[in-house]
This record gives sequence, C-alpha cells and structure tokens, in this order.
Amino acid sequence: MDARLTGHCRRSARPRIVPAHVPRLHRLHRLHRLLRLPHLPHLPRLPRLPRAPHAPDAWAIRYHGGHGPARGRLFSSTEVFALPTYTLPAPLSAELEIRKSRFIAHAIPVADRDAAMAELQRLREQHPAATHVCWALLAGGQSGMSDDGEPSGTAGRPILEVLRHHDLDGVLAAVVRYYGGVKLGAGGLVRAYTDAIASALLDAPRVERIAQVSLSVEVTYADEAKVRRWMDAEGYALVESAYGMLVKMTMRVPANALDEAKRTLIDMTQGKAGFF
Repeated sequence: MDARLTGHCRRSARPRIVPAHVPRLHRLHRLHRLLRLPHLPHLPRLPRLPRAPHAPDAWAIRYHGGHGPARGRLFSSTEVFALPTYTLPAPLSAELEIRKSRFIAHAIPVADRDAAMAELQRLREQHPAATHVCWALLAGGQSGMSDDGEPSGTAGRPILEVLRHHDLDGVLAAVVRYYGGVKLGAGGLVRAYTDAIASALLDAPRVERIAQVSLSVEVTYADEAKVRRWMDAEGYALVESAYGMLVKMTMRVPANALDEAKRTLIDMTQGKAGFF
C-alpha cells in the first residue's frame, strides 16, 4: 500500500523490522547534524509514537495514507514488512582532488566481513604509499568502519552514512587518501570523504539483495533425481548432501520462498520429505 508512515524505531531483542520511510528520514537528520548544516524547513521532525499494546517489546507506527479503516490505525512491528535491501552489481570507483589531496573512492559488493577484509588488503597492496585507507561496511550483522588514522569520526562514519542513505547492504565503501600537504580540518575531512564516496555511488545501478537461508531435507533415493531437477530449475544451490537410509540434502533458498519450497518438496515426494 502507498502508505505515509511516521514512527520511531526502538531497539529490542527481536529482529529489527524497518517501516517504509523511517531509514531515509533518520539518515537525512544524521547527515545534517554530521555536516553541521542548518535545519531545512521541509525536513520533517521525528515524532515518537506509543508502543503497540499487544507487543510490549516492539515499536509501533501509525498509517496516515489512503482511506478506509486502515487510516489512522496503529500497526505493530510484526505487521509491517521490511523494506528490501540493495547491493551493487559490480564495483564502482571515482577520484576527487581536494586541496592537493587525492581521494580515490571504491564501492565494492561483498558477501561478508571476511570478503571485505580481503578487498581492503588488496587496496592497501595496490596503494602502498597511501596516507589513509578509510572504510565502512554494511553487511547485516557484520558491519563496521575505520578512520585509519584520520581524526575520530571524520572518515568512517561519513562513509557509512552515505551507504545507509543509498539503502545499500553487502557493500564495502573505501576511500584511499594521498595527503597533499594542506590540512582540511575536521569539517573539511567529513565533507571530503562524504563527497568522495557519494561521487562513486552517483547514479549507481542497484540490485535487490534477497536474504538466503538454509533448507535441509531428507528424501528417498527414488525422489533424489526429481528434487535435484527442481533445484536446478529454481536456481537453488546445493550446499551439501549425505547418503544413509535416506538422502539428506541442504540447499540455499531465498528467505521469502522458504515456506513455498517446503510445500513443493512435500507435494513432489507425496508427503515423504522430512525437514531437519
């Protein structure tokens, strides 16, 4: 639905589900504070809403769009779908020169933190004379950032905010700096690192990043070939298989297709499939 949502997220032990416009609104506020920009009249404030009475550890939002019974209704986090996250189809780069310093920005799609660290090592080997290699990573629970010797909060944090502003996940953003002899000051560094990574991501294509989960199933030997053909047709990757009294297979499937995959396997094997 074309909802206009207002709300405030509160941390809880449950997985965080983010309503439609809140991430971008929070990021705009953070960027304005970070860059010390004056308040813009069109930038809305962040109102707090009451918590859902039936979900004490969840946040709540109120729907103000459209017509009918949904208008003005309080929705809990369990009723709101998370926004899709996006990644980059290929690495991107851009270079800026600011007061004799070179800023070489890279935005690289990565699977996890280990892959990001490998990419950082490659960049350091590629630029052994660089003064700083500052970076930020958004990869689910494996996020991180580093100022790499720059004053605290002037490099890694601005890079991270740009990634969040673009709704990216599974992306390493790194900026290689060659010092040119002119100090930029804290505010100048924040703007320089922000502009560098923003220029690399300017008009960048994005692809939806679909969360993958493991699905383990036990089938008879007679059904194995049938299941493998179905996996190939759907594009599901086989992680491992084991043979005993039954064939145990573990595959990777999109999280939003897990229930449908289970139903298909049950139908395909005439109810003989077992999950573990």
